[in-house]
Amino acid sequence: MPRKKKQTKPLTGKDLVAKVKQLSDYTREEKAKACGYISADKDGSERIKTIAFLNALLDAEGIDLDSQSPNGNGNSGRKASYKVSVQSNGNILVGRTYTQALELEPGDEFEIAVGRKHIHLTKVA
Repeated sequence: MPRKKKQTKPLTGKDLVAKVKQLSDYTREEKAKACGYISADKDGSERIKTIAFLNALLDAEGIDLDSQSPNGNGNSGRKASYKVSVQSNGNILVGRTYTQALELEPGDEFEIAVGRKHIHLTKVA
């Protein structure tokens, strides 16, 4: 039965970035192996953990691929369509998404200007 090699902790952060820059002529797999992103299989063979290496490199560079939505609340939910319909009672409802984007508060007042085929809302100071 093959002896297990002592697992060393893989490089992270600034140390990882520095090592990768140092090994610029190496392949991706060689860089991952040199930075400690390997594991031993049951049969004693080595497995290079390329995805873990690339994720650690992204983290070290401060790149977040799982970022939250642009408004920062983390809820993607429905997207604003920028279209409204006239309701059965004749009202037009402007949703919360639009009022939040404009940083409107309850009680804000607007002047309504009706054109031929449009309505303009102008905030009263």
